[in-house]
Amino acid sequence: MAQKHQLTKNPVVPIGCHAWNKDRTEVALSPNSNIVEIHSFSAGVFTKVAELKEHGHRVTGIDWAHKTNQLVTCGEDRNAYVWKKDASGTWKPTLVILRINRAATCVKWSPNEDKFAVGSGSRLISICYFEEENDWWVSKHIKKPIRSTVLSIDWHPNNVLVAAGSSDFKCRVFSGYVKTVDPKPPATCWGKKMPFGALMAEFGTGSGGGGWVHSVSFSHDGNKIAYVAHDSSVTVVDGAAEQYVCRVTSKGLPFRCVTWISANNFVAGGHTNVPVLFEHANNTVVEKGSLDVPEKKEAKKLNAMAKFQALDDKGTNDTAKTTTSINTSHQNSINEFTIVTGDKSNATSFCSVGVDGKICFWDVAKALSAVGFKLA
Repeated sequence: MAQKHQLTKNPVVPIGCHAWNKDRTEVALSPNSNIVEIHSFSAGVFTKVAELKEHGHRVTGIDWAHKTNQLVTCGEDRNAYVWKKDASGTWKPTLVILRINRAATCVKWSPNEDKFAVGSGSRLISICYFEEENDWWVSKHIKKPIRSTVLSIDWHPNNVLVAAGSSDFKCRVFSGYVKTVDPKPPATCWGKKMPFGALMAEFGTGSGGGGWVHSVSFSHDGNKIAYVAHDSSVTVVDGAAEQYVCRVTSKGLPFRCVTWISANNFVAGGHTNVPVLFEHANNTVVEKGSLDVPEKKEAKKLNAMAKFQALDDKGTNDTAKTTTSINTSHQNSINEFTIVTGDKSNATSFCSVGVDGKICFWDVAKALSAVGFKLA
């Protein structure tokens, strides 16, 4: 089982997005509102230390730059802000000029933290960078051939390529090269020439009509892409193997998030409420199974009076038929994953946030041992 923390209470509201600082002592999250909360984390206890209230509508994306200690947030108000701490420890926002007319849906810093990408309902990706002459963040747009809302974004390790999943049932790889920021990038398995906005690759979803691409993740070396869609399909594209596509359709509900935890393994989570381990090897994707081991609870013995009260109130004295909790760490859908220790090549722990307002920590070695799996 995971280490669980209930961060939203009275009422319980979903945690829509979150991000950790470099040393994992603070987490920024949004409780399904226009507010971003900063919580410190020490000795297994979360304490709210700040609230960021610049957005006018629900916050949809948060990312924390570990080298520069800057936060970037985006929301349904069509705005994005870069937050910096001043000398007094107060977070100060800087407005980003996105030039979009629909909600921003996701945001991600580039590996070098000199750019970030914002997906939106305007059917485009804003590649944002800092213009020192004017002292503000500006953006360039990647538009074609995106035909619907961009739902997820991830950067290639080379700081240039961007993978994007959208609600037109496609996962695409674009060039986010900015001449004033990036040196000329070397060739990759996704292509050689990378002018800004170039479509490097495009991939679909399942054969039964497809589904929205909820989440996309580059592997640690950038040679593989994993993405999950609303048709319960899980797809891996191996760029080093001539962009070979392999796909498996889960028998369960759709996944909403995905991240690599080793060179050949990744975890996906979503409407099944549990993180599921997948393995990519020999041009195939195998669903290994859930990493969430149910807690063993002792059955409560009811006395005669309690049995009659249960029969009167609920029509049965069988507690298994009347309980409202489910036997998983998360009691509702998982929204996001973040690696806590390690990286995509060798993650030793990761965390998940969900609609149940919980944040759960997963120790990879303990979880694998409990379910009898091994990483490839």
